[in-house]
Amino acid sequence: MAMEEEMEKDKRIFIIGEEVATYNGAYKVTRGLNDKFPKNDWRMVDTPITEQGFAGLAIGAAMAGLIPICEFMTFNFSMQAIDQIVNSAAKMFYMSAGDFNVPITFRGPNGVSAGVAAQHSQCFASWYAHVPGLKVVCPWSSEDAKGLLKSAIRDPDPVVVLESEMLYGEKFVLSPESCSENYLIPIGKAKVEKVGGDITLVGYSRMISVMLKAAQELENDNISAEVINLRSLRPLDINTICESIKKTHHLVTVEETWPFYGVGAEVIAQTVESEGFDYLDAPPYRVSGVDVPTPYAKNLEEASIPHTINVINAVKMALNL
Repeated sequence: MAMEEEMEKDKRIFIIGEEVATYNGAYKVTRGLNDKFPKNDWRMVDTPITEQGFAGLAIGAAMAGLIPICEFMTFNFSMQAIDQIVNSAAKMFYMSAGDFNVPITFRGPNGVSAGVAAQHSQCFASWYAHVPGLKVVCPWSSEDAKGLLKSAIRDPDPVVVLESEMLYGEKFVLSPESCSENYLIPIGKAKVEKVGGDITLVGYSRMISVMLKAAQELENDNISAEVINLRSLRPLDINTICESIKKTHHLVTVEETWPFYGVGAEVIAQTVESEGFDYLDAPPYRVSGVDVPTPYAKNLEEASIPHTINVINAVKMALNL
């Protein structure tokens, strides 16, 4: 919906990637767009299996005045194009002294998947959020997905949109407001998904579902958790987190990926470097995936990613219960 609305408004926008047109996208995210925007109009461009090539082509098109949406069939495959993303797209505005904007959106499925083993089941959030010149967003709900993608397409700089592969099959309610073609979610603004008073839970993407379920179960123990959906990882809305900590005085971060140099570590670092430190009554805690490549065996795969019980245990440790 987001791509269709933006493509109707601006003929400079086109979609490029593997199987995005004729096959309607590997995960059917671009379904129907090839019928509405025919390939002979160069609005839908199927490519060979060559991420470095089509990412570079899209970046050059953006520098020349077009607005590409570059889909990676999975962000695991974006590793083939990381030089284009990090050394070209992210740095071009800086290295050209502002002469060249790169209004490009890199999007596709990200995060731990199911039964596809280590090379196809990992989260690239902290990888790309580490890079100056990139903006990075991670939608959770359908409203997030639409509003953040529209903002990404309209942004004059490169934006990485990391969509959870495991959320593609989930259904969310769309408000009437979000169905409007003018619906945008500002990049860099978090959302409080649930108000609470005892502890602040901070996460992104699929972990919002895990945190909300944990918060519901914690209510049985008279623990009121506030759940914050980051939505944007770069820029990071540390102010919303600190305002919550002023009320709850406790912090737990939740992410499905590895803990080492992770998003949770950055959230905690920025919190304790800011006014949030003065309001913490206990050390912050991190919940994350296990620090190993994602296993193929189903039981080991399940054990390597965070679940509701992991969040509940971290909350009780933070509250010294």
